[in-house]
Amino acid sequence: MRKLGVLIHCSPKTDVLAEFSKAKNFGMQTCQLCIWNQATYTDEKAAEINAACEATGLEISTLWAGWSGPKEWNFTYGPATLGLVPPAYRMQRLAELHQASAFAARIKVRQIATHVGFLPENPDDPNFTGTVAALRNLAAAMEARGQYFLFETGQETPVTMLRTIEAIGTPNLGINFDTANLILYGKANSLDALDIFGKYVMDTHLKDGLYPTDGMKLGRQVPLGQGRANIPAIVDRLDALGYTGAYTIECELRGDDKIALIRDAQAYMLKIFEQIATST
Repeated sequence: MRKLGVLIHCSPKTDVLAEFSKAKNFGMQTCQLCIWNQATYTDEKAAEINAACEATGLEISTLWAGWSGPKEWNFTYGPATLGLVPPAYRMQRLAELHQASAFAARIKVRQIATHVGFLPENPDDPNFTGTVAALRNLAAAMEARGQYFLFETGQETPVTMLRTIEAIGTPNLGINFDTANLILYGKANSLDALDIFGKYVMDTHLKDGLYPTDGMKLGRQVPLGQGRANIPAIVDRLDALGYTGAYTIECELRGDDKIALIRDAQAYMLKIFEQIATST
C-alpha cells in the first residue's frame, strides 16, 4: 500500500502534537519533519516528537535538515550560498548535519535529507571534490547509526547527482526525489531523471512546476497536476523500480490557502493511486 504524507515544519515553538494530529486527521500516514533552526535539536523537543508519534501513529519518513547562513533560491547567488558546495559555509553546515543525525537517532528516524547545493558538473572542480569529502565524512558517521543520507534533487543534473553518490561510495546514500525541482531549476525532466538515478529514490517531495523562462530566476511552482512533472507517469515508474517509500506532499506556493492546496494534492494523488489499482 502506498503511503501518503505531508511535509511538516518544526521549530522550537512548534506544537508538534497539534501538527501531527492535523496531518493524521487529513488521512496522512507519514510526514517529513523539516527543521531549519538548530535550536530545535534538544532532548525536550525529541521527547515531544516521540510522544506525538506515539499518540497519533504518524510515521516520520525523513528528517529534512536545514542549515545556517545565507541562502538565495535563484541562479545568481544560489551557487554561492546554498548547501555544502560553497567552501565558506561547508564545515559549519557539515557540523549542523552531524547534529541533525544525532537528533534523528533520538526520534528513531533513519533518513536525513537536505539540499547539498549546486554540485559542479566537472568532477575535477575543487568544490566537487571538497563536497564529496565532507559528505563521505557525514555518511560514515550516519552509517554507524544505521542511517541513510538523502540528496534532494534540483540544483544539479541527474548524472551529476549519480556521479556524486558513486564518488562518495558508502552504501547508505539515497535520494529525496522532488518531482518539480529538476523542472524549476531547468536541470532535467523529472520522469526521465528516474532512468538515471531511480534506484536510489528513498523518499519524495510531491510538487509540480514549469521550466524557467528567465535566465536568472527559477521556474514557477504550480498546483499538483498543473505543471510539467507528469505525476501519474512518475508513480508508474517508481512502481516499476520497486519503490516502497512515502509520497510526501510539499506545498511552497504563497498567497493561497495552503490547507486547501494540500487537500487538493491529496485528492489528486489518491485518484492516481486508485486508477493504477483498478488498471492492474
